[in-house]
Amino acid sequence: MIDIKVPAVGESISEVTLLKWTKPEGSWVERDEVVAELESEKATFEINAEQAGVLKYAAKEGDSLKIGDVACHIDETAARPEGTVAEPVATAVTPVQEVSASQAPVTTVSNDVKATPVAAAIIADKKVDIQSIKPSGVSGKILKDDVLQALSNPGKITFNGSALNERAVRRERMSNLRKTISRRLVESKNTTAMLTTFNEVDMTKIMEVRSKFKDKFKEQHGVNLGFMSFFAKACATALTEWPAVNAYIDSDEVVYHDYADISIAVSTPRGLTVPVMRNVESMSMADVEKTVVELAAKARDNKLTMEDLQGGTFTITNGGVFGSLMSTPIINLPQSAILGMHKIQERPMAVNGQVLIRPMMYLALSYDHRIIDGRESVGFLVRVKELLENPELLLFGKDPVRTLLGV
Repeated sequence: MIDIKVPAVGESISEVTLLKWTKPEGSWVERDEVVAELESEKATFEINAEQAGVLKYAAKEGDSLKIGDVACHIDETAARPEGTVAEPVATAVTPVQEVSASQAPVTTVSNDVKATPVAAAIIADKKVDIQSIKPSGVSGKILKDDVLQALSNPGKITFNGSALNERAVRRERMSNLRKTISRRLVESKNTTAMLTTFNEVDMTKIMEVRSKFKDKFKEQHGVNLGFMSFFAKACATALTEWPAVNAYIDSDEVVYHDYADISIAVSTPRGLTVPVMRNVESMSMADVEKTVVELAAKARDNKLTMEDLQGGTFTITNGGVFGSLMSTPIINLPQSAILGMHKIQERPMAVNGQVLIRPMMYLALSYDHRIIDGRESVGFLVRVKELLENPELLLFGKDPVRTLLGV
């Protein structure tokens, strides 16, 4: 019998939570096959079978385990079931999520609906809101009577599938990740002199560039031309001109970075995480888009490493994908500033004495006033606005005609 113990995943981590078993107890597992997912205050990670054999649990889902505790056993002396062939599984113990104060809520919902054929037909025909139906079938399956009950109470919805007029209260244990989110949010608010300055950017030219070159860009580089590359490059350029925005306070010293490692908020099944793009100032637009796609895929598949998550000198978060028109993002410690992107909305704007409809986006820069003064924060945001409204400036950082004339 082989003991599978909780591995060490970081110097400061002493306890983890067993999130779920990925294999049933008593089932046959291959060597290196993932058998469980665990969660620490900083990361989720997997544990693997060290030998092929029969799995026996030593803990339950939701249990708290110390580093070195036995999570399960593998009976390597058991006979291999007939019809199974040993196939190595290339997996490893890999931290996959670190939580940041710049996180925002996100949920991922499956489109699969468990319903009987008749119930599914009625749902499709009557366009019934699934959330208004309380399933009564086995394993949460929706039956015909459940749909008819929902139809008999039009406009009335229930919470979490409860009955009408029910007043249930539920308690759920806060995960280690959510505890870390809470701690870091409070730490950021309590240890920084945080202010937020706002501006707005006319997205007309960027949208024209995307419309004109998106097909050629994808054909040439294999990725879509999105907004993040414009914002990342604009921020990288502005950070070279306003170094305090790219710095942080360490005791009685200010640490400046002569490079732009930009953290970006990426959706994951468990929330948002902020992987880092390294040396954005040296990247091409295509490099940025490819990196964003790569990091998003790794985050979605829980394959982010600690290296992907560590560091970062500045953060960009996009609340616009959720429909946010304006917000005040919280600084991602130990950084000193974070840029919030928002929803693009057509609004009437005065342009050269005329009222025109333009696609506008509000920008928000939250910053630590201990290190960044008003002149620097406003100057940085105005520079980002200028670069976005004139994307040709991203090539040299200056107006080509002014550069030519030397003025």
